[in-house]
Amino acid sequence: MSEPTQSHPLHTIDRDHVDRLLARETPRDGDLTDLARLLIRYDGFPGAEDLQRDLDRLLTLWSLTRDDLNSRVRSLWASGFRPGQAVDDAVGSGFDTTENDAG
Repeated sequence: MSEPTQSHPLHTIDRDHVDRLLARETPRDGDLTDLARLLIRYDGFPGAEDLQRDLDRLLTLWSLTRDDLNSRVRSLWASGFRPGQAVDDAVGSGFDTTENDAG
């Protein structure tokens, strides 16, 4: 007898992420970290077969093994990468005080 499949509470949101990743020919750093976290989230999950199938497909499309992906993502994190942070993000508020300096 097979185990019943479960519905994951983040399936709808994750489906959008996976669809976005599938549209990308060459992954960016954030795409790699997204794929890695989604693979971890659904690893061993008894359901969401469509997502699990597409996550495996992404590895093939991007010519990666799980070990390759994990190695690259570990390197990204070690180099200071953080999701949503552009490489050239400047420190500061962006508030321009030049107009107010004419005391």
